[in-house]
Amino acid sequence: MQKRLLLGHPQLAITIGRLCQQLIEKHQNFDNTVLLGLQPRGIYLAERIKERLQELTNTSIQLGYLDATFYRDDFRRRDSPVRANETKIDFLIEEKKVILIDDVFYTGRTVRAALDAMHAFGRPKKVELMVLVKRRYSSHLPIFPDYIGKEVNTLESQKVLVEWKHQKGVEEDNVWLINKID
Repeated sequence: MQKRLLLGHPQLAITIGRLCQQLIEKHQNFDNTVLLGLQPRGIYLAERIKERLQELTNTSIQLGYLDATFYRDDFRRRDSPVRANETKIDFLIEEKKVILIDDVFYTGRTVRAALDAMHAFGRPKKVELMVLVKRRYSSHLPIFPDYIGKEVNTLESQKVLVEWKHQKGVEEDNVWLINKID
């Protein structure tokens, strides 16, 4: 397995800061805006975004975790049972502006499932999508992120891996492009 660094710690911090600035330009006071991190890996980016936004705006911002496992179109097609993650949304999203946050945008199927799962918590006024990395040329559905940290040309055989320093065995935040060697 070969891997190439796409974003290292300093670039990743700058990218998160830029994404926050874009949100501030569009949402200004965040009175009617909430963040939903997509389980399992989007929650780490969502936490970083919330933390940075609160530093920049001196405003409290609501954050929830959304699991779309049982809404996926491939849920029953897998060989082994899928383990769901925790959904933790302790606020209403009815008539709110919702920003869905995930680490990597690949085919769009996870986002489609998340949109279905989100409606169990109310009907939002508006939904936007933020991703740290968007893989080009891989979308299966007509879904496109509103906020993109980095776009990357990838092959089907490649994987994008986002590592956060608080994860076990990880010393620094990094984003890798991994080539699978047969």
